[in-house]
Amino acid sequence: MSDPDLINVQEIAPSEVAELDLYQKREKIYTRKIEGFYQRLRMFTGWPMLLGYYCLPWISIGGRQAVWFDLPEREFHILGLTFWPQDFSLLAFLLIIAAFSLFAVTVSAGRVWCGYTCPQTVWTSMFMWVEQKLEGTRNQRIKLDKQPWSLNKASRKLGKHAAWLFIAFMTGMTFVGYFYPIRELSYELATLTTGNWQLVWTAFFTLATYVNAGWMREQVCKYMCPYARFQSVMFDADTLIVSYDAKRGEPRGSRKKSLAHKESGLGDCIDCELCVQVCPTGIDIRDGLQYECIGCALCIDACNSVMRKMGYDPGLVRYTSERELEGGTTQWFRPRIIGYIVMLSLMVGVFSYNIASRIPLELTVIRDRNNLYVETADGGVENIYRLHIVNMDGSPHKYVLRLDGLEGATIKGDTRYALDASEDREVTLRVAAKATDLSTPSTSFTFEIVAEDMPSLRASTESRFMKPL
Repeated sequence: MSDPDLINVQEIAPSEVAELDLYQKREKIYTRKIEGFYQRLRMFTGWPMLLGYYCLPWISIGGRQAVWFDLPEREFHILGLTFWPQDFSLLAFLLIIAAFSLFAVTVSAGRVWCGYTCPQTVWTSMFMWVEQKLEGTRNQRIKLDKQPWSLNKASRKLGKHAAWLFIAFMTGMTFVGYFYPIRELSYELATLTTGNWQLVWTAFFTLATYVNAGWMREQVCKYMCPYARFQSVMFDADTLIVSYDAKRGEPRGSRKKSLAHKESGLGDCIDCELCVQVCPTGIDIRDGLQYECIGCALCIDACNSVMRKMGYDPGLVRYTSERELEGGTTQWFRPRIIGYIVMLSLMVGVFSYNIASRIPLELTVIRDRNNLYVETADGGVENIYRLHIVNMDGSPHKYVLRLDGLEGATIKGDTRYALDASEDREVTLRVAAKATDLSTPSTSFTFEIVAEDMPSLRASTESRFMKPL
């Protein structure tokens, strides 16, 4: 009889352990060109963004570049409006609105941002289009890469990379053109008279575009972009995702078009792997939801084209939700989405109100702290102030300075100022009052500055007037 205090140990042979190379060489993905509804839809989302990006710096509004972030002058000109560092709260609001919009779209429609409007996707698609035009179809590109070097191969490769570099250069120059007048930049680059910083940043963004869109491509989406990593936190059972209907497609297998595949025990999937060949990240959507999927729907267009040829119903691969795949109905209005919509509406309302009520004028007043007051021979008291006036409007204005709340006080100095557009000026002046007119040693009053040609353009700030005890 065995001892109850002993534990029987069974020796188990170690299982085979597969080696995992953490520094595997990237396998080049050869994507296949496909036409379809979602591919046409991507044209309507990608091209407007490209045209806006490349054209906005060349458009002038009020004699100034439509979008120009003038960092040396700390002025940010956007579609006729001029913003200053004092307006950074508006930028914070705008970033919060963009973040909540992205979250709301992700919860409801998955990664449509990645698939349709992400700059990495748009520029990569443009580079892939150039590649297809100069090197041919998917099979032709595979064959070309396997061929030994020849004049034909060298000319095709050289032409492709030259086109890539040209697009990358235009992208880099345009980006720098948002921070430096693009007409001057283009002339200086053409005549090789540009400054070092402009040249360095243009070269940097040219190289970044060339590498990211031409060479790294899906590596940026898979390993560098954080969005793919935290998207699972925002997904739920009702989120729209690109999915393969395994109940309908399995078991998969090739067959003739005339075969009654249902009677033969086959599903609708003919295992053509066309969905894999068109995928820009190289995944097989039939393996289920994967973080590499950017929701571009190219696999949907590919599968639907095959379904039409076979005479089957489209939608074997489609936009759907986990709940719908399980036989339920997608719930569109759910608490999380309603919460996002409410928060977005509030923030857009506050942002719009701040933009509409924004006064493009600022007045800052600092008392001279070296001398609290100066006594004059006639029994008066003077205080010295330094005023900082900023005309944040795009037009010049004439302003008049006034005092409010300090009885009998006068301003010793100029009270009228003509400021050009986007001009800031510092003014030192004295305010004089009789000590007998002041009831307390410290009296609160207000400086107010008003535009003579636009009374609604005014700003005020509070200060204090000091007298002897």
